[in-house]
Amino acid sequence: MSDPVTPTEPPRRRLVVMDVDSTVITGEVIEMLAAHAGARAEVAAITDRAMRGEIDFAQSLHERVAALAGLPVGVLEAVRAELVLTPGAERLISELHRRGWPVGLVSGGFIEVVGPLAEELGIAFVRANSLEVIDGALTGRVTGPVIDRAAKAAALREFAALQGVPLQDTVAIGDGANDLEMLAVAGLGIAYNAKPLVCDQADVAILDAPLDAVLAVLGLDSLDAPGGGPVDG
Repeated sequence: MSDPVTPTEPPRRRLVVMDVDSTVITGEVIEMLAAHAGARAEVAAITDRAMRGEIDFAQSLHERVAALAGLPVGVLEAVRAELVLTPGAERLISELHRRGWPVGLVSGGFIEVVGPLAEELGIAFVRANSLEVIDGALTGRVTGPVIDRAAKAAALREFAALQGVPLQDTVAIGDGANDLEMLAVAGLGIAYNAKPLVCDQADVAILDAPLDAVLAVLGLDSLDAPGGGPVDG
């Protein structure tokens, strides 16, 4: 007669909110757009400073978007076609959906690109900046409130309230200084391939690993799942 099996308690339902650029996708959308304007290097330098927390995000956003003035609106479709998902992103999102865990994307990028990506991934909750378009061309300005670090944290709180998930059961994942407040508000803040400033302040840092390494942090990964890089607590 075999010994009785003691049932294990399933992981509690959690809500997961992720940054997009350099987290769910491998690149920075604003730099991809800037490449079409011949200003990629200039914009990338500003992005890097903003992600390290050296300059205010809203200021950096306005400076970078100004470089896009005059681009035809069709460039948005071209950039959407260039997006590359971070290795492990689809597996992570699929597993969270399978378990019925709410998933959201909160981005300092642009809804014109992030929105269709979220739809493809089956994600309904999305926050991102909006680009102003007049007469079929980008004006070099954004419309509406900027999705800065405070707005990202507010979006996480809003999503949690909508889903009836306590803040202590929320998870935030990001890589740059603009994610710091969201990571701090969440019950678990995960720095993914992040700047040193972010790794230092997050609860957990995942480095040089596919995005589905998050599953192990959440206790959802099986022992025979593919391995990844280091996870630092």
